[in-house]
Amino acid sequence: MLERLRGGGIRDFTASIVVFLVAMPLCMGIAIASGVPPEKGLVTGIIGGLVVGLLAGSPLQVSGPAAGLAVIVFELVRDHGASALGPILALAGLIQFVAGIFKLGGWFRAISPAVVHGMLAGIGVLIVVGQFHVLFDAKPLASGLENLSAMPGRLLGLSPGDFSGAERALALGLLTIGAMLVWEKFRPASLRLVPGALVGVVSATLVASFGGLEVARVMVPSNILNAIDVPDSGLVAKLLDPSIYATALAIAFIASAETLLSAAAVDRMHDGVRTNYDKELRAQGVGNLLCGMVGALPMTGVIVRSSANVQAGATSRLSTILHGAWILGFVALLPWLLREIPMAALAGILVVTGWRLVSLTHVTHLFHRYGVLPALIWAATLITVVVEDLLTGVLVGLGLSLLELVPHIRRLGLGVNHRNEGDAAHLALDGSATFVTLPKLTNALDSIPHGKAVTVDVGRLKAIDHTSAEMLNDWLQRRRATGIRVDLAGGVKHLRGLAA
Repeated sequence: MLERLRGGGIRDFTASIVVFLVAMPLCMGIAIASGVPPEKGLVTGIIGGLVVGLLAGSPLQVSGPAAGLAVIVFELVRDHGASALGPILALAGLIQFVAGIFKLGGWFRAISPAVVHGMLAGIGVLIVVGQFHVLFDAKPLASGLENLSAMPGRLLGLSPGDFSGAERALALGLLTIGAMLVWEKFRPASLRLVPGALVGVVSATLVASFGGLEVARVMVPSNILNAIDVPDSGLVAKLLDPSIYATALAIAFIASAETLLSAAAVDRMHDGVRTNYDKELRAQGVGNLLCGMVGALPMTGVIVRSSANVQAGATSRLSTILHGAWILGFVALLPWLLREIPMAALAGILVVTGWRLVSLTHVTHLFHRYGVLPALIWAATLITVVVEDLLTGVLVGLGLSLLELVPHIRRLGLGVNHRNEGDAAHLALDGSATFVTLPKLTNALDSIPHGKAVTVDVGRLKAIDHTSAEMLNDWLQRRRATGIRVDLAGGVKHLRGLAA
C-alpha cells in the first residue's frame, strides 16, 4: 500500500476522500427513495468500492446505488416485499456477468441516447415528486401520478404561523437545497472539491441538533452486520416465480446501460486507460450478485461520483477501492452520527439530484441536431415512465427507435475499410450507420492506434442515425482533444447531426 501511495497514489488517496464525502449522503438518500433502510445503500456503496473497484474495466468509474434504479426497486419492494429483492438482484447480477463473458458490452452502447436520457428524465420526475412528500416527513405514495396529484394538498396543509411537524421538516429540507445550490455556485476555488450535498446535509443536521428540532431522522443499526440479510429458506419458492425473472432482466438491462454510458462519459474526462466494457459488465455482475446475496440495493456505475473522482485527480482504481473502505470505517465506528441526519435533508439532496436528471438541454440538443423523431422518443419514454412504469417506458422508447430504421430498411449494412499509411490511418465507411451496426463501428474506431493522424471518410455513407452520430462525434472530439489531427472527409453536410 505504501508503494501505491507514492506519486499518483497520493492523488488517489485524496480523491477517495472526496468521493467518500459525495457518496455517503447519496447512498443513504437513494436507499430511502427505494423504500428500504438507509444502511442497505451503504452496504452497496461498500461493495461497489471494495469489490467492483478492484475488478472494474473502467478504473476511474465509481459504482454504488444509483438514482436510476430507485424507482424500480421501490415498486419491487412495494409489490413483492423486501425479501424478494435479494434473489432478483442476484439473478440480475448473474445476467450481467454472463453478458460480459459473451462480450455483449458493446451492444448496450447501441441503445439510443434519446431512450436513455428520456428514461433518466422520467426517473428524475418520479424522484422529485416522491421525495417532495418526504420533505414534509411523510411517506411517498404508491405511484408517480398519485404523488404528483397530492403535492398541492401538502402545500395547502401548511400553517405559516405554526412551526411544528411538517413545517419544521420542510424548513430543514429547503435549507439543505439552498445550502447545496449556494455552495455549488459560490464556493471558493480552494474548496471546490467539497461537495454541495455534504454542505447541505451538515447545515440541516447542525440546525436540527442545536435547535433541538423534533423531526424524523435517519435510522441505521449500531452494527453494519445487522444490515445484511442472507437468502432464507423461501429462496427456492421465489426462484420458481416467473415474474421475478422479468424484473431481474429489467434491472440487469437498465443497470448495464447506465453503467456503460457512464463509463463512456468518464472516458471523455481523462486521458488515461480506456474502458473495457465487457470487463466492466462482468465486474458489475459480480457486485450485484454479492448485493443480492446480502440483501442490499442494486448498483451501477454512477456519473456524479465518477466525475468527482476524476476532478479530484484520481489516477487509478485505488481511489475507488479506498472510498469503499472509508464508508465501511465510518458506518462501523460512527453510526450514531448518521442517526443525527434529518430525513428531510436527504430528501432535499434527492430533489436536486432528480431535477438534474431531467435534462432539457439534452432534448433541445437532439431536436436541433437530429430533428423531431429523437426528441419524440425522449418525450415518449419520459411520459411513459412517469405514467406507467420504468420497464414499459424503456420498451416504448426502444420500439420508437426502430422507426429510424424504416428509411434504410433495404440497406442496413455498414461497410468498414481500415488501412494504415505510415503515421496516418484511414477509415472509410460505406452504407448506413445505425444503432444496429454501432458495435461494428465502435470496434473499428477503437482499433485505430493512438498517436496516429486519422481521416474518416464518410463520402459513401448514405445515412447515419442519431445514436451513431452521437458516438462518432464523441470519438472525434476525444481524439482531437489529445492534439492528434483528425479529419472527417467525404461531404458530411448530407449527413444530419455529423459535425465536420
